[in-house]
Parts: sequence; structure tokens; C-alpha cells
Amino acid sequence: MFRVSAGLLFLLTFAACATNSDMDMLRRDVDNLKRDTFESKKEIDGLKERTARVVKEESFNALRESQGELNTRISDITSGLQELRGRFEEGRYYQEKLLKDSTAEKDLLRAQITGLETQVRTLKDRLALLEEAGKNRAQAETEKPEAEKGAPPEQIKNEHIKPEQAKPEDAGSEPAADKDRDIKPAPEDPSKPYDAAYQLFKDKKYKAARTKFEAFIKDAPKHKLAGNAQFWIAETHYAEKDYENAILAYEVLLKKYPDTDKTGGALLKQGLAFAEIGDKKTARVILEKLIQKYPDSKDSALAKKRLAEFDKKPAKKK
Repeated sequence: MFRVSAGLLFLLTFAACATNSDMDMLRRDVDNLKRDTFESKKEIDGLKERTARVVKEESFNALRESQGELNTRISDITSGLQELRGRFEEGRYYQEKLLKDSTAEKDLLRAQITGLETQVRTLKDRLALLEEAGKNRAQAETEKPEAEKGAPPEQIKNEHIKPEQAKPEDAGSEPAADKDRDIKPAPEDPSKPYDAAYQLFKDKKYKAARTKFEAFIKDAPKHKLAGNAQFWIAETHYAEKDYENAILAYEVLLKKYPDTDKTGGALLKQGLAFAEIGDKKTARVILEKLIQKYPDSKDSALAKKRLAEFDKKPAKKK
């Protein structure tokens, strides 16, 4: 019993001594481990920081490259859109221009048809008057005395002249027709009828002037003044406020005599005639055509002034 206790005591004492020594060593090891852990942690933090910086730079570079590619693609897409937009605008411009020209032609044709219908009605009225006059003339013919119906006027006039009262021509004398056969009359200056017609126009005798101008064109259709004569025919209608016939007469000038110096004036007055009958849309088309064709002419300046008047809004009544 005593031996066991003594042995146990020795073991405990040795264990105590060993434990203190081991604890010191363990403490030192722990301290070393802590220090190593701290150094490792510090090194790891440094590595993390450097790694994060590298990753950030690489990510930034990759992002910048991606952004550059996106900018390039966006630029290409924008250029494509601009080109498509340009083509679209060009196509729309030509389409609107074609539509506008087509509308203008339709309006002009409609106005011409209206003018022709008016002219046809006028001709019908004149024909009715002529038929009435023919009937009256036939009735007056039937009411003439019987003695005057079958005899020619010269016979009735000379029926009281006795045969011996007639003076026979000398046998040796040449007939008057044979005398004048070789004598040709001097040709008349074609411009004289034109001047006479123009004087009638200046005297405001529009109907007589129109008749003269029409006769001048009929007798000399290729004369250098034929286009001017057609213009003054239209002007007589315009002066009489017969705007429908004036429009048609100006159109004859524009189609038949396009090279005359009266073309600009004809376009101007035709546009104004359409305005007078209330068709300002067709008037605008014709005046714009005049401005485009003769931009520096006096007629063009007057057309611009009239278009500006079209654009003015009527003043409000107070």
C-alpha cells in the first residue's frame, strides 16, 4: 500500500514537472504559431490586394475593349440608319413631287374641261341664235314679191334699161380684164392688220380687236407676230371678264406658240384667271410653274406678290 502510494506520488510529481515544461513549450509553440499565422494572414492579405488589383485592371481592360466594340457597332448601325433615312426621305420627296405634279395636271385638265364645257354651251347658244336667224331669213324670203323671187338682183336692177342704152365696147379696144391681167397688186404688209387690231384693243374695242387678231392668225399662222396675236385674243377675253375663255386662249398660246416672248405673261394671266373664278389651288400651281421657269422675270415677281396675297389670312372682323 505504501509502495503504491509512493510510486503514484512520484508519477504525479514527474507528471507535474513534465506538464509545466510541456506547457511552456506549448505556449511558445502557440505564440510561434500565432506569429506565423499573423504573418501568413498578412501575406495572404497582400496577395489578395495584388490579386484584386490585377483582376480589376484586367476586368477594366476587358470592359474597355467590349465598350470599344460596342461603340464601333453602334456607329455602324447609326450610319446604316442614316443612309436608310436618307433613302426614305429621297423616296418620299420624289413621291410627293410626283403626286403634286399629278394633282396639278388633274386640276389643270379639270379647269380646261370646265372651260370647254362653257365654250360648248356658248357655241350651242350661238347656234340656236343662228338657227333662229336662218328661220327668220327664210320666212322673210317667202314673203318677198313673186317678181323678185326668181330674178337675180342685177337683172331686177337693170330690167328697165333698154338694150340700145348699153354702150358696146370698141371693137379694137382690149377688154379691161386683159389689160389688167399682167398687173399684179403689191402684196400687203402682214403686220398692218396686226397693228390695226392692236389699235382696236388699245381703244378698248375688244370684240372687234379679237375678230381682227383671229383673222390675222388665220391669214398668217406662221408669222412672227402670230403668238402675240393669240396673247391679245386671250387678253380681250380677260378684259371682258370672260375668264373661262381667257384660260383656254392662254392655253392655246402655251401649247401652239411656246417660244414667244408672251409665254411668261400668259402663265401669269392664266393663273390670275383661275383665281378670279375661285380656283386658287390651280392658280397657285400655275404661278409656281411661272416662278420656276422664269425666276428673274417681271412676271415672276408679280406671281410671287400674288402668291403672298394668297397666303395672307383674312383679317378677323371686330
